[in-house]
Amino acid sequence: MQFKQQEGVTLAEVARAAGVGESTVSRVLRNHGSFSGKTKDRVMAAVERLGYVPNRIAGTLASAGSRLVAFVVPSLSNIVFTDVLRGASATLEAHRHQAVFAVTDYDPQKEEALVASMLAWRPTAVMLAGYEHTQGTVKMLRAANCRIVEVLDIDGIALDLAVGFSNHAAGRQSARFLLQRGYRRIGYVGHDLDRDTRAGKRYATFCQTLAQGGAPLRARHIHPGPSSVENGRAGLKLLLGRNPDLDAVYFSNDDMALGGYFHCLSHGITVPGKLAILGYNGLDIGRATPQRLSTLLTPRVTIGQVAAQLVVNDAPPQVVDLGFQLIEGETA
Repeated sequence: MQFKQQEGVTLAEVARAAGVGESTVSRVLRNHGSFSGKTKDRVMAAVERLGYVPNRIAGTLASAGSRLVAFVVPSLSNIVFTDVLRGASATLEAHRHQAVFAVTDYDPQKEEALVASMLAWRPTAVMLAGYEHTQGTVKMLRAANCRIVEVLDIDGIALDLAVGFSNHAAGRQSARFLLQRGYRRIGYVGHDLDRDTRAGKRYATFCQTLAQGGAPLRARHIHPGPSSVENGRAGLKLLLGRNPDLDAVYFSNDDMALGGYFHCLSHGITVPGKLAILGYNGLDIGRATPQRLSTLLTPRVTIGQVAAQLVVNDAPPQVVDLGFQLIEGETA
């Protein structure tokens, strides 16, 4: 037996059931414009009775003044991006904007395809991580009639609005911190630097600063995939297997650093007596470990809030540097 797919209830059907015009139904559902309380009750009763679901995409395409804000982020497994989304969403919702998001998995070509899909919805703004995009992505964004916000980086030339901090400065500060503490046999454990360009910037300046300080990087281990606690743990094990005399290790982020810390705990490596550990991002869990993680705290939620406010205010093009904070902790 074949079943015919049921067609959705239309706006016109809701209007007929409520005894009002389609424009009135639209105003009620958007909670915008003039209508009486009795009219709203009739419309909402018809909506509930018929099971009507508004076509938000169609509404967005039909509106030149869309309140849709599109986020195209590299990952949701990394709390960094969820923190940015959390900060932005709260601000957008307070101003009756709606956020949607897509995940690129750090793939520039996938980012290009997702940006094209998002722009088809005619959003009022598109938010992306960093400055590095394909030529196709940049071309589409420049041609789009919407605001562009690049977050979590200010090392480059912004397309429109940018909110974040200098990753080069973060790498420099990390190296100086370890050098000032007297460490000279320093290693690095990180994840895919080609895809995560912000981690790549930190690493490059970290190495440069170490060399300038007379203690060039001794060794490194780069995991080919994404960052994780387990990859940090495995990465430190491999690095120390080849270079047992290291006295400090800088990790690409706190996830990796926590993995390294757990490796030390399970193998009797005293921290920081035998080995110092330095992370990046200032995740909450780093303050709950037996020794507080030494790291750089980045203002991720604030970045989202400021980025969203710039969009809501239709602010002129600008770059906002929110900086970062060194957390000395107890592991370095």
